[in-house]
This record gives sequence, structure tokens and C-alpha cells, in this order.
Amino acid sequence: MTERPEANGEEMHKTLADADTAERFITEKHLGERIRRLRLKKSMGLVDLGKHTGLSASFLSQLETGRVVPTLRNLARIAMVFSKDLSYFFETEPTPIFRVHRKKDRVRMPQTGAEPPTYTFESLGYMVPDRHMDPYLAEFVPLPEDVEPKAHMHAGCEFLFVTHGELALQHGDQETLLGPGDAVYFDAGTPHSYRCAGSKPAEAIIVTMQQATAAQQPPPRAVATVVVRPVPAALAPKTSVAEGR
Repeated sequence: MTERPEANGEEMHKTLADADTAERFITEKHLGERIRRLRLKKSMGLVDLGKHTGLSASFLSQLETGRVVPTLRNLARIAMVFSKDLSYFFETEPTPIFRVHRKKDRVRMPQTGAEPPTYTFESLGYMVPDRHMDPYLAEFVPLPEDVEPKAHMHAGCEFLFVTHGELALQHGDQETLLGPGDAVYFDAGTPHSYRCAGSKPAEAIIVTMQQATAAQQPPPRAVATVVVRPVPAALAPKTSVAEGR
């Protein structure tokens, strides 16, 4: 009988969170940083956020820098401004994406649905799940004069940067000749095709950017092809470009 209260006291002591543990938990959740990111995404100043939440700009500043800890009531006010649930501030943050694609691990594939294929390509982003862009390295081979490249189209926009050789890009009714260092950004919803314009294979980096569904987009409008001529070698981009398949 006399041991039970003592045992219960020990059990209760084990379940109590000490101040240091609570402080560490709050610090690990980076509440201030999360609030600041939400505010900056909306291009909202501290004064504007204060007007929406009823909290002073000075308090919000201290909150973002971690000098004060928000109450659940204040955190709820901030969450409602950005249409977030309270759980948003306590969920584990996703790990930043970082993927290396080694040359030896990539697979070169021929153009699909065309015989003979106009080009071969390697995906430079195949290891990234739920990616918002698709980068590729493509090689375009010379074709017989009687062979016409197969045109294709897809949602979104496309960026192409020629690294070697000469390439003819057909975009709708417009044909553009591109050389090493030339870049082009165009609406991929318009039929387009590529042809090697030289006696040797041409190489390019292609990046396709996918759009949201049609229901989420405003009515389509014409997008002009824009060609960018080479910049000095020291500034020339060296990242990948792609063609979505």
C-alpha cells in the first residue's frame, strides 16, 4: 500500500516533459523559419502579416528569428492567413532534393515511334521522383534527304541548348537553324521536330517543363519562338535540357 504512491510518482515523473526537451522540440521544428518562408512566398511584409493576424510586426520579427515561442493561439492565427493547418508547422520537413546522375549509369534510348529515329536521348533526371522538369541529353544524326523527321507535341514549354553541330528546329510553320551555343525556348504544345543540319551528328540539352491540367490553366495563347544566340564561353550555361517522352 505504501509503495503504490511512490511508484505512481515515478511513473508520472517519467511522462513529464522537461523544459529543455520542449525547447529542443520547438527548435527542431524551425517554426520561425517556416513562418518566414510562408510570408515571403506571398510577398507579404511583417506589417501586412500583423494586420491579418492582430500581432505586432515586432513580435512577428522576434518569432521568425526564434527569440520568442508562439502560443498555439498565435500559431493558429498565422496558419489561417496562409490556409494551412496547425499540423503544417510540426510535420517533418522534406529532405531537399539532390540527385547525381553518373554518365556510366545513364541509358541511351532511340526516339520512339519513328523509323529511322531522328535522335537518341538520355534522361538526366530519371532518379528524381515527382520532378517538375525533364532534362535530356540528345544526339541528332544526319538523315537521308527523303526522310522527314516526325513532329510531336506535348503540354508545357521546352528549352533547347545546342552543344555541338548544327540543328534545324521545325516549330509549327517556322524552321530555325541553330548552331553551337544557340538556345531556344518555345511552346511545346505546337508541333515541332528536329533535324541534324550538318554532315556530323548534333548534340543538344533539352529541358521540358510540364504545365498543370487544362482546368487549372487560362485559355491558351500563342507563344512565339525565342532564339538566344551564344554568350561568352565563360557565361554559357552547362546544365541539362530535355525532351519529355
